[in-house]
Amino acid sequence: MESIVKKYQQKFRKIKDETSRWEELQSRLISQFSNVSSIIQRLQVIQDSQSYGALKCVEGIVDAVLVKQMDSLQAIFISMNKTMEEFHGIVSSLEKVVRDSRQLIKVGSTQQTVKQLKQRIGIKPTLANCLDGIKLLQEMHQSEYHLKLSVVSALPALALNPSGSGDLGALHQLLVDQPNIPREEEYI
Repeated sequence: MESIVKKYQQKFRKIKDETSRWEELQSRLISQFSNVSSIIQRLQVIQDSQSYGALKCVEGIVDAVLVKQMDSLQAIFISMNKTMEEFHGIVSSLEKVVRDSRQLIKVGSTQQTVKQLKQRIGIKPTLANCLDGIKLLQEMHQSEYHLKLSVVSALPALALNPSGSGDLGALHQLLVDQPNIPREEEYI
């Protein structure tokens, strides 16, 4: 029984590593989102030839600046998609930890009974607590991932309609407020 608890502690260490990686990706995604927001907010001004003052006499300046901004926007979108793939990798890793944790209970000749799952060894949590905690963390990260994915997928539509960029602030706030996973939840 004690060996299974130790294996669960290893699972929580794996989760801790993944949540540290999640935080790094969160910072990267917020930076990418800020860059995209800046470009989207500039698009309307860039398309107005009156914004160029003395430079408007330079032939093709409006198109050249617009193309450059759109190229930058596309590069950032590609980078954001890669970041989202990394978030998905973490979610998949956490799903695997949950599956493996459930398997620990069923493994070997010592299939655990309900009484054994709720049995405490000293001050350590019960096996049921460990499994519930791991599952809860996986569900929270999966929900966060889906929210981030929704926010990121809304950006291209805003880029095509820069006049509707007022929504950028609300979407940015959703990302900044993430994750909604309390730190103490991660270290059960």
